[in-house]
Amino acid sequence: MAKVADQLVEMLVNAGIKRIYAVTGDSLNEINDAVRREGSIQWVHVRHEEAGAYAAGAEAQVTGTLACCAGSSGPGHVHLINGLYDAHRSGAPVIAIASTIASFEYGTEYFQETNTIKLFDDCSHYNQVATTPKQLPRMLQAGIQAALHRKGVSVIGLPGDLTSMDAEEITTSTQNFDPVAVTRPSDEDLVKLAALLNQHKKITLFCGIGAADAHDEVVSLSQKLNAPVAYSFRSKMDIQYNNPNEVGMTGLLGLPSAYHSMHESDLLVLLGTDFPYTPFMPTDCKIVQIDIKPERIGRRAKVDVGLSGSIKDTLTGLLPQVEQHEDDSFLQAQLKFYAHVKDNMKTYVKDTGKKENIHPEYIASLIDELATDDAIFTVDTGMSCVWGSRYINATGKRKMIGSFNHGSMANAMPQAIGAALACPGRQVVALCGDGGLSMLLGDLATITQYNLPIKIIVFNNRSLGMVKLEMEVAGLPDWQTEMHNPDFAMVAEAMGIKGITIKDPDGARQALIEGLIYKGPALINIFTDPNALAMPPKIELGQVKGMAVSMTKLMLNGRMDEVIDTIKANYKHLKDLI
Repeated sequence: MAKVADQLVEMLVNAGIKRIYAVTGDSLNEINDAVRREGSIQWVHVRHEEAGAYAAGAEAQVTGTLACCAGSSGPGHVHLINGLYDAHRSGAPVIAIASTIASFEYGTEYFQETNTIKLFDDCSHYNQVATTPKQLPRMLQAGIQAALHRKGVSVIGLPGDLTSMDAEEITTSTQNFDPVAVTRPSDEDLVKLAALLNQHKKITLFCGIGAADAHDEVVSLSQKLNAPVAYSFRSKMDIQYNNPNEVGMTGLLGLPSAYHSMHESDLLVLLGTDFPYTPFMPTDCKIVQIDIKPERIGRRAKVDVGLSGSIKDTLTGLLPQVEQHEDDSFLQAQLKFYAHVKDNMKTYVKDTGKKENIHPEYIASLIDELATDDAIFTVDTGMSCVWGSRYINATGKRKMIGSFNHGSMANAMPQAIGAALACPGRQVVALCGDGGLSMLLGDLATITQYNLPIKIIVFNNRSLGMVKLEMEVAGLPDWQTEMHNPDFAMVAEAMGIKGITIKDPDGARQALIEGLIYKGPALINIFTDPNALAMPPKIELGQVKGMAVSMTKLMLNGRMDEVIDTIKANYKHLKDLI
């Protein structure tokens, strides 16, 4: 008679699970053994459950299919939380197995007891604990369905004693279903939308991740309307390429051109975006929002027309009803402005910086040039995100993932583990901050153990760069943001990874080529300028005042050298502010 653990593994195999990211422990041991005996699922032994949850979320995002992680009683559950939050907010379908203490010990404050229902409630669509053999298959089937179709995390709490019990047959389904429906607004609503588009002349399209599979339809609509196309960071790799009307990103990491196009429009069309930064949204134009989840409509902007549907299905039905606009003066003006912005972005690429203060913009542009056309990039939250968003360009084959919604540190390296395991034939490049890499440094050993040819680029600015900038624009002297780092290349070598250090911009290109073409895992530790600034698309007066106050406080505290270094490193940016 099969055990509950065997039944669970069989259902995971049937659901398409290829691997389980976990740190094994006593309550997980029966499942671990069932995986060993079944043979088709890989047990990936990460060093920290948070890294495992990040890896599972990354796998789900790059493949579009279900992924799995697990954590054992108590601390294992708690360690999963951050990675599961990130997966859930990213819409990544992940099933998490939270094995618990024995069921007969529930409620006794037993060793390592946690309440998984309370613990995972805010980062899951489905969250239940099975305590009998008949419950487990029904709950697992429901959890998988919820993760796949609601796009997020499902958690199955599973007592250790239950996994060794005999499995029981059930009368409901243990199979999973993945039907895809055509979802678009009604014919009447599409007619009204087409009429609205036909009567306006200055239209901008702003695309989010919900438009990722509608690249060709977005381009066709923009060409009919002579409309510029802006996009969020998450959708850049899907919308930017082969798009003659694109004008870049907006938001905290974005470009003035996208912001300008949106604010100069008389009609803004939001396509599959739940863009969180309301200050970047215009308030004096008509706004249309189309989203597959109607509950999101209107929560980021004062929307005039709200429609529900998938972007691909909606635009397919809409396009035949949209007239060809003849006047392209608005579009040409925005493209000209975008060309000016891109030219300004080259300032810190052409000026490569100096020894131990290499311009990160230069490094990011080199990575864009040298990486493969189908590379998968993972980016740490913070300044690494800035350089990745602005200088890594789409090809139609590349992917870029990060902690874009949850905004956590330390995500890039473990996400690269999931991407590399899921896509073994593709180059995987992790753009890491020194702060982010330090936080989960132990999982470099996971990369070595599974011989994953990940390329880890460390933007080593010896500081928490984004926090430093946030303090400065708030008028505060940066405090406790400096990083006293180990020699990351030596750490990598100790872990069995090729380590390379770059301190001189003159050697950057050759060193990056060496690291990127290396057959195994490589870490490239690059000493970048700690004073590099990342200006938002629109500079507010308060930010200018804040920077001035911050510099004054540094001088009064005897840190004049830092003020001079900041001014030297960012002359062009600061001149633009003035």
